[in-house]
Amino acid sequence: MKITLRKISTKDLATLAQRTINTSESGNYPVITGHPLLAELKLKYADYDAVYTKMTFSGKGNDVASSDNARDIAYTTLKAFLNSYRRMPTLPGCQSAEELYQIFKLFGLNLDRMSYSSQTAQMKKLIEELEKPVNSQKLKALQLETAFGEMKDKQTAFEAIFAEQAGANADLRNQKSATGIRKELEKTLKSFLSLLTAMKDVADWQLFYNDVNELVKAARHSNMRPAEGIGESNPTS
Repeated sequence: MKITLRKISTKDLATLAQRTINTSESGNYPVITGHPLLAELKLKYADYDAVYTKMTFSGKGNDVASSDNARDIAYTTLKAFLNSYRRMPTLPGCQSAEELYQIFKLFGLNLDRMSYSSQTAQMKKLIEELEKPVNSQKLKALQLETAFGEMKDKQTAFEAIFAEQAGANADLRNQKSATGIRKELEKTLKSFLSLLTAMKDVADWQLFYNDVNELVKAARHSNMRPAEGIGESNPTS
C-alpha cells in the first residue's frame, strides 16, 4: 500500500481519510471496530475538515480598503473645499474657512496617505477638534455640517470594519496552523495504513486491507502534482 501523502491535494487527502473512515465503520470489518487508531484518525480528520477549505485570512481586506477609500474621499473633499474657500477674501466666512483649514493642517494634510492605524488616530483627533462648539459654529455658518457629518460617519464605519478584521485575524491566529493540522492527519493516516499493511496476511484483515488499498490507489492516481493549500509532510508506504 504505497502513497506519498504530501503529494496529494488537500481535497484528495480529505477524501482518502473520509473514505477510509467510512469503510472502517461500514460494519464489514469487526477487526477495526473500536480500535484506538481509528478513533484517533477520526479526530485528526475532523480537525482537518474544519479548516482545509477555509481562507487563511479573514477575507475582510477588500471591505477595509473600500471603507478606507470612502473616508479618504470625505476627508479630502472637505479639506479641498476649505482650502479653496479661504483663498476668496470677498466671500462671507472666508476667515472661518481659513481657521478650519488650519485645524486640518495641524493634524496633517496627508492623512489619506497614512497607514490605517495612523490615519484613524489623527482623524479621531481632527474630528474631536472640529466638534468643539466654536468650530461647530464655523462649519454651520459655511453650511458644511452635512459634509462634516459624512466624514464622521465614514470614520466610524471604517473603525467598525477594521475592528472586525482585526478580531477575525486574531481568531485565525489562535487556531492551529493549517499546515500543522495537515501534518497531524498525514501522520495518523500513515500509521493507520501501516497497521493494515502489517496485518494484510492475517485472515480477518485481508478483505479490509484490499478495500482500503483500492482507496489508496484511487487517491494516488487522482493528483500527481505537489500537495496544494495547507502544507506538506512526510511520505508513507
